[in-house]
Amino acid sequence: MTRARTAALPTGVPPTLPLPATGPRTTLSADLPTGLRVLAAHAPAAPLAELRLAIPYARTEPGLAAAQELLAACLGTGSRDRTRQDIADRAADLGAELSTVVTAESLILSVSVLAPGLPGALDLLAELLLRPRYEEGEVALAQRRAAAAPRAPAPRIRLRRAALAHGFGPHPLSSEAGGTAPLLDVVSLLPDDLLDLHARAVVPGGSSLVVLAGEEPDSVLRLVGERLTPWSGGPSGLTLPPFARPVPRPGPVELTEPGTGTAGDGRRDAVGGQSLVLTVGPGVPTADPLHAPFHLAQLLLGGYASARLARQVRDRHGLAYDVSAGLRENGAGSWLEIACAGAPGGAGRIAAEITRCLRDLAEDGPSREEVDRARAYAAGFTRFALATRTEEASALAGFAAAGLEPDWLDGYRDRIAAVTPEQVAEAAARHLAPDRAVVATYEPGTTAVPARTDPHMPAHTPAPAAARTPALAVPHDQKDVHP
Repeated sequence: MTRARTAALPTGVPPTLPLPATGPRTTLSADLPTGLRVLAAHAPAAPLAELRLAIPYARTEPGLAAAQELLAACLGTGSRDRTRQDIADRAADLGAELSTVVTAESLILSVSVLAPGLPGALDLLAELLLRPRYEEGEVALAQRRAAAAPRAPAPRIRLRRAALAHGFGPHPLSSEAGGTAPLLDVVSLLPDDLLDLHARAVVPGGSSLVVLAGEEPDSVLRLVGERLTPWSGGPSGLTLPPFARPVPRPGPVELTEPGTGTAGDGRRDAVGGQSLVLTVGPGVPTADPLHAPFHLAQLLLGGYASARLARQVRDRHGLAYDVSAGLRENGAGSWLEIACAGAPGGAGRIAAEITRCLRDLAEDGPSREEVDRARAYAAGFTRFALATRTEEASALAGFAAAGLEPDWLDGYRDRIAAVTPEQVAEAAARHLAPDRAVVATYEPGTTAVPARTDPHMPAHTPAPAAARTPALAVPHDQKDVHP
């Protein structure tokens, strides 16, 4: 069976939690002459083999956006040797499931297959890569689905783009060109256009493949080399450039949704929507030696249900029902992102409470009990969130795409355990001060409840017109994760 889905997190962003304590895993890596990096990880007696192929696929060229959108929807629906049904039948024979995921910077091909079917799954993967076919019927079906999908960006996406543009400057992640292509461009494409893009973009140069299987790693490397050495080309250049600034330029950004003011009798329209607040602050990359104390500071700030932000913004004041804080990391850079959603009219108050939480943590530091809770949460969540081979393979693929060695995971639990409350306080003071963050707010209508003033919080002056201008397109493949 083949299927396409969207990513809940930006693939290529390595998780900030170590893998389950299964002991050191035997891994071997090799760089093929074609530029493909292969990582083979040994999972003894595993009933399934897991494959993750990550291909650079960032929306860096506006003229390619339409073809990128359609190619992602159609890849895997046919080859020169098989139709969609033939591929589905072959996958069923192997006990395999194929899927495609598009993230802010990668096109991910995932395969889960019964262990004996690994060679056949590699054959099928090579067939899709080397001998693609984009049938007119499949392309037309994808175009009809694109026509039925919303083409305007969701407020959360517009807000993230505006915050990143203010903080880091012009970049594909903050550009309208990074979203879904205009509908006329999508429906005008022909199968040959997709074949041309496939030849340029679906290439081994710059790509990485992770295989987690019961086979010995040297055997897996040999299988991959035999089947994928003919795959050539690249690099495509579809990689995210770094942000112009390593840390965000702080300040307020405001967005409003026009056309939802008051009714003729003075009452607000029934159009509801949500107030949104999103902050962008400095982050510490996963590979940085100082990441572990920053990670604990991020967790106790907003990484779980009883963290500071949730207690203050949601439980104490009832201002928001969706509160989170996490590290975003990809080829552009790293940043700490806080996101809250609440009832219309409350964005100013939510922003004030977020600012208060950041200031208190940066100035006073956490208690020892908070650090211990965050440390225990990190250890427990590891076993819960990354317990299956599927999740483990995806995590390994994220680390491989980020250029980290697999054994980086082995010492992370010890590094977390060794962090002191003083180190967490230092990380909070360095990175969480509110005057270092972009504070972006969105209101669904033109009328809003006045924000509670905070003498320590900068006034929410209107952002530049460019930051308030609605974007024209929403990336079908990114939803809430892509700016």
